[in-house]
Amino acid sequence: MLDLQGLTTLGYILIIAEIIGILTAIHAVMQPRSSQGATAWFIALITFPVITVPLYAVVGRTRFFGYTEALREAEASVGDRVRAWADQMNLMAADPRAGLEAIEPLTHKLTHIPFLRANQVELLVDGQATYDSMIDAIASADSYVLVQFYIVRDDVTGRRLRDALIAKVQSGVRVYFLYDEIGCIKLPETYLEVMRENGIEVSGFKTTKGRSNRFQINFRNHRKLLVVDGKTGFIGGNNLGDEYLEYRDTHIRIEGPAVQHIQFSFIKDWYWATGQIVPVSKEIVAAETSDQAVAIVNTGPADETPACSIMFSSLVSSARSRLWITSPYFVPDDAMVRVLQAAALRGVDVRIILPDKPDQLLVTLASYTYYDDMLNNGVRLFRYREHFMHQKVILVDDTVAGVGTVNLDNRSLYLNFEATALVADDAFIKQVENMLIEDLDNSTPVQCEHFYGKPLYVRIAANMARLASPLL
Repeated sequence: MLDLQGLTTLGYILIIAEIIGILTAIHAVMQPRSSQGATAWFIALITFPVITVPLYAVVGRTRFFGYTEALREAEASVGDRVRAWADQMNLMAADPRAGLEAIEPLTHKLTHIPFLRANQVELLVDGQATYDSMIDAIASADSYVLVQFYIVRDDVTGRRLRDALIAKVQSGVRVYFLYDEIGCIKLPETYLEVMRENGIEVSGFKTTKGRSNRFQINFRNHRKLLVVDGKTGFIGGNNLGDEYLEYRDTHIRIEGPAVQHIQFSFIKDWYWATGQIVPVSKEIVAAETSDQAVAIVNTGPADETPACSIMFSSLVSSARSRLWITSPYFVPDDAMVRVLQAAALRGVDVRIILPDKPDQLLVTLASYTYYDDMLNNGVRLFRYREHFMHQKVILVDDTVAGVGTVNLDNRSLYLNFEATALVADDAFIKQVENMLIEDLDNSTPVQCEHFYGKPLYVRIAANMARLASPLL
């Protein structure tokens, strides 16, 4: 027989769950997220509240709380020095460049720092060139080294860089090492303990710091930066590990005023994580033999606006003849889909290079469902055959090239702390063009049949994965 009392209690629980689900769904659609993300959460929270309300509590927010407020508190004691520092960087503003009329004011507004002149940028293709250059730069350090990675491995490559840092500490150089706890979830604590025992200042980024963020494991600090003495800086797609020696990736080495902007990003992240302000050199040192213009654009979920999405949409919209992009993950939101389609329809040569060898099944399945939207509107897709394509590069006309950490997916555009270097220089743009031409030569053009020719169960799984794309 049915237990009527039990049934009544269950009914009350379901009613309460549904009410909480409706209230949470309203909260979800009020957040600054993509339209498909808002729709997916709204339907799921109302339909399956018992399951999705706890899930939303863990991964549902798009705004990271406390970061900006913490920096404002720090300004009470160091604000004058920070403003003076920014003023010095602004004095190095690059001359206006044709084609950047829409981009330069935007990046200046987002970062409060313009394109800076007098930089020298070196293109580093793949992990070996990147790590060798980093080790050389660390060896040259006189005062301090700032290091930040999303993923760190306790392997030959990870220990090589760690040992180089330990050697500099033993010679009197200060070293600060920042990592993302989720990205480094497989990193043994012993790796970090060896650094601490040898005098390196080590901290996780602490995305769950503070009462409001306690359960929010969906945010990541995806930046990969290295700064030596405020004079030499690195930014790009390589994490730290042996696997990245096999990946197709791109980093850049910068010397000049833009390095100050890279280290300013590290200082803010370190302050959030530790409450400490790293003492660094604020001397603006121009490159001796180069005058390349560089803007560093740091974005993240603590921004008042979805700065990463705005920046990339603007880059795409500014293209007039050529738009070449590489990304290991392709799960764009509606806004990005539309601007890519619009660029191709107005005659821009839009090419997107994706990996042929996936490393995340759900993301790859979801990306299949965008092929039709792209190909039928003139966007050309390519799948890179050699190794895993992990680089994040954008080339706009002959105007600007970007190298950084941003993927074309919801996570990078809205949920991750990211960093991109935009370089406006003819010689560097030509280098990037040649690099991408070689990548295209090692890629296969994608046809619509690539998706529609797959078995029915794969197509069903792909469309289900797309529904989850706001979380990927």
